[in-house]
Amino acid sequence: MADLSAIKQHMEVIGADGVHLGTVDKVEGDRIKLTRADSGSHGDHHHFLSAGLVAAVEGNQVRLSANADNAALLEEEEGGGAIADRNE
Repeated sequence: MADLSAIKQHMEVIGADGVHLGTVDKVEGDRIKLTRADSGSHGDHHHFLSAGLVAAVEGNQVRLSANADNAALLEEEEGGGAIADRNE
């Protein structure tokens, strides 16, 4: 896992494919909290990504080990449940 202390507010989160997934609001524990603006139809609350998905922190970008479309399926709600689970 990458060094989470290197992740700062407003960094771009990109998938392994280079596609924009979100913008860092902050790191909370072992999860990255994305800005509400990057929460799509769920814009009334934040989404989170597990820090285990982080492959590297380079410049102003957090690069994930999964492609953006796959990582989006792994986004979590504030309580920890996967968003995909809540949409079924």
